[in-house]
Amino acid sequence: MPQMDQSLSALIEDLDQRGLLDSTLVVAMGEFGRTPRINANAGRDHWPDCYSVLLAGGGVKGGFVYGSSDKLGMYPETNPVKPADLTATIFHRFGFDPATLIHDTIARPHRISDGQPIRELFAT
Repeated sequence: MPQMDQSLSALIEDLDQRGLLDSTLVVAMGEFGRTPRINANAGRDHWPDCYSVLLAGGGVKGGFVYGSSDKLGMYPETNPVKPADLTATIFHRFGFDPATLIHDTIARPHRISDGQPIRELFAT
């Protein structure tokens, strides 16, 4: 992960130096976590129950941790966040009401997110 660490920190530093960090939300995540335990093939399986997400810029409180997992990293212990809450948070932060309806190609309405914004993540 050193390459990820170096490139992500360089991106955040560059955005900050250019005065763009407050208007840019950097999101680093995957679509699932990995099992805390090693399987029979010496690997880890997909694990949707608990994983980490990094948010930086866009008004996010620096150095703030929201939620925790159990001691094995298997399940959320405090402040569990659903994927829909994360999308609602991103939309809300940039002025979009998560309940806004959009229509697909055959005019069916869909909310842009069914989640609730996590307002505690932001300084303002």
